[in-house]
Amino acid sequence: MKADVIKKYFQSWLDKDIEIVKHTFSENALYSECYGPEYHGLSQILTWFEDWNEKGQVLEWTIKRILEQNQTLIVEWYFKCDYDGKVSGFDGVTIADFDNDMKILKLCEFKSKAEHYYPYES
Repeated sequence: MKADVIKKYFQSWLDKDIEIVKHTFSENALYSECYGPEYHGLSQILTWFEDWNEKGQVLEWTIKRILEQNQTLIVEWYFKCDYDGKVSGFDGVTIADFDNDMKILKLCEFKSKAEHYYPYES
């Protein structure tokens, strides 16, 4: 069930569907992006979603795996976007805590470079 919520949320960025976002987060949710910004409450999350989508387009947000423990999901993913004319992508992890109504109460993202190299491989 929580996995379905997070999958719909990721898809909402591809579809630019704010209605899904409205039903995904609790009113007093905290959202911490992987590069620093934090949004406090559903109102700020919705404002950020609208503002971001004016300049950007999510091109891909692929879930690699989902781990669930109690009220928490850990999601490993790859994200690619075109923002303000610049295309970029990266790997990441989301840790999402859900409330009893199956809404996200706290979401934290962490970023990793998508390009990997192997310094000790022959």
